[in-house]
Amino acid sequence: MSEASEGSTSRVAVTDEAAVLLRELTRQHGPLMFHQSGGCCDGSAPMCYPVCMFITGPGDVLLGEIDAGLDTPIEVYMSEFQFEYWRFTHLTIDVVPGRGAGFSVEAPTGRRFIIRSRMLDDDELAALGSG
Repeated sequence: MSEASEGSTSRVAVTDEAAVLLRELTRQHGPLMFHQSGGCCDGSAPMCYPVCMFITGPGDVLLGEIDAGLDTPIEVYMSEFQFEYWRFTHLTIDVVPGRGAGFSVEAPTGRRFIIRSRMLDDDELAALGSG
């Protein structure tokens, strides 16, 4: 599993399996980004889009960047409203067999991205300024 940035505390990570799929999808679609869905349409799923196909705004929070072994890291966002509920949580993007969300680029692959979460520990919270 890869943390967002080596040697520092992060809110996001990616599994090796998800990183492989992200490299495949980047070859097909160019640079990618994630927005953690808040439950509308496709449930609460990490939605993967080509950069600039989903426009973030002032109501979105950059959770961090994941290193999938690409030239540039992949940014992960969440709405500010949803972040209020998830601010004490570390998210790991993983992949499992199944149909992906209709709007996410992995939908036709027979695999789908999911979020695995855990509570941040006290040291992580302090490092992130959320303690």
